[in-house]
Amino acid sequence: MSSFVGILKQYNSTFWVANTIELFERMAWYGFFFLFANYLTKSTDLGGLEFSQSQKGMIMGIGTGILYFLPIITGAIADRFGYKKVLILAFTIYISAFLAFPLFDTFTTVFLVYIYLAIGAALFKPVISATIAKTTTDETASMGFGIFYMMVNLGAFIGPLITMPAQDNLFYIVAAIISVNFILLLIYKEPDRENISKPISESFKDIYKNIATVASNLNFMIFLLIIAGFWTMYNQLFFTLPVFVEMWVDSSNLYAFYAEYIPIIAENYSHNGQIQAEFITNSGAFFIIAFQLIVSYLVMKLRPLNAMITGIIIATIGMSLTLITQSAVFIILAIFIFAIGEMAASPKITEYIGRIAPKDKKALYMGFAYVPMFLGNILAGIVSGVVYENLSDKYQFAKDYALTNNLIINEELTNNQMFESLAQQMNITPLEFTNILWTQYNPGNFWIVIAAIGGLATISLYLYDRYLLKSK
Repeated sequence: MSSFVGILKQYNSTFWVANTIELFERMAWYGFFFLFANYLTKSTDLGGLEFSQSQKGMIMGIGTGILYFLPIITGAIADRFGYKKVLILAFTIYISAFLAFPLFDTFTTVFLVYIYLAIGAALFKPVISATIAKTTTDETASMGFGIFYMMVNLGAFIGPLITMPAQDNLFYIVAAIISVNFILLLIYKEPDRENISKPISESFKDIYKNIATVASNLNFMIFLLIIAGFWTMYNQLFFTLPVFVEMWVDSSNLYAFYAEYIPIIAENYSHNGQIQAEFITNSGAFFIIAFQLIVSYLVMKLRPLNAMITGIIIATIGMSLTLITQSAVFIILAIFIFAIGEMAASPKITEYIGRIAPKDKKALYMGFAYVPMFLGNILAGIVSGVVYENLSDKYQFAKDYALTNNLIINEELTNNQMFESLAQQMNITPLEFTNILWTQYNPGNFWIVIAAIGGLATISLYLYDRYLLKSK
């Protein structure tokens, strides 16, 4: 314990301010992002936009992919123009984008607003990661990134708890949360960086030259490609799981438990006797808050790649298990398993890249740390979009069932109203109809796709470690 406290004392004030900025940014982002998938796909009579799963996958996959691609450039720009200036621009974009969302309801306009928001997030991400990297040493990096990742998940946990009870004002609430960071910027002290006095045109030439230099590191690029598999699986926690829970899971028993023992949860995080899907999926962030420092301490002395391999195996098991059942309690237990794997693997990915990055190009390399997230989001969008639509979409199954059983589909109804109409025609409840579709169409088989992705990433990372790194 003394060594643990000793490590904590080595962090300077900039490290803690940067972590606090990250906390509020993540509160705003996840307060929005946790609810985004269902906001896009829910019936209009339930407050959603009623986009198809494929449209959802395209918006979230491509839009979030762009968010994680741009730091390759924005990280280098931050090194050139200064971290604080870039942060001011990023938070301005965040606020204006959040305020714009309620004004639009078509696929194209919502897509464009989300891409605009992604640009703001892309400006923010490498700056904070580079600040953490520059304010830690080889001795303190593992714990430092563990603290950083705990802040990410603290924000991810608190943000949705704030926005879920007031979804009608979602975008105004998250805009207010991100505004707090303008105050924190007043005490943010920019870490030492190279003083660049070249003309802007020359600076951009250097940026592209540096990018080409990093991209020419074949082993590093292969590593990034492999890690994309982990992020493809991880992103299902946001792209797919809330939708899956909303469609298929009966959480009435969980609601009854909370109503009796923790009524504040039942009152604020439920709808029609069901616990909100996002509240269930948000349990992963709670587990990471509770156990991240412990896991980081336990894996501190492990080689980063060994920790990653172990973590991805555990995360694959957990994420696969979330999709095989209609039990809310079982899903929460599976999310706990997934969270253990995530805690072991994800901070080690950032730490690994931070360690191998040249000191004067931390932001540039941290920008490249988001390449696998870019690829993972693009692939996750496909998986949660077209693949989920064909394997697990309840409303598609309901229409197919209606056609094969001579039921009447009223095209003027919303998805929710259509589903209730079909159940009424069969003289059963919507929940009973859901169970019939679950048995007949086996939507839980979607877990096989997730397991295959995680398994491929694990095997590839082992081969990378065994043959590419140790062959040198």
